[in-house]
Amino acid sequence: MTHVVTDNCIKCKYMDCVEVCPVDCFYVGENMLVIHPDECIDCGVCVPECPAEAIFADSDIPSDSHWLGLNRKYAGLWPNIVAKSEPPPDADAWNGAPNKYAEHFSPQPGEHEGSDERPDPRSATEVAGSGRSDIRAAKGEV
Repeated sequence: MTHVVTDNCIKCKYMDCVEVCPVDCFYVGENMLVIHPDECIDCGVCVPECPAEAIFADSDIPSDSHWLGLNRKYAGLWPNIVAKSEPPPDADAWNGAPNKYAEHFSPQPGEHEGSDERPDPRSATEVAGSGRSDIRAAKGEV
């Protein structure tokens, strides 16, 4: 089981949930957050922290809902967020507004919080090996 962020987060993006998440499984889009379902440990501490009441256990949403798939997809595309920042100035005005997904969802990534740099898309192996092409080890030497 996992938790998912749903449509009421769109254009609210309060981020109180990010502060309490023990495994940093939130990812930030231009106007909402998502939870990576494979990283969420189902502790539920984020649920009561969300002022928009936009976070639910996946077992509490209809089985034909697109929210689990949307969270999975965009958690793989958007940057990880580990610290709360300021919500949009009009977040309270958007809280509870109807048709937010259909009319306002943005697939664009949000700003990578806490840094001006984007996460390095290379794998750990690529990073470890960069600039060190002259170092070689034969089998048994390591």
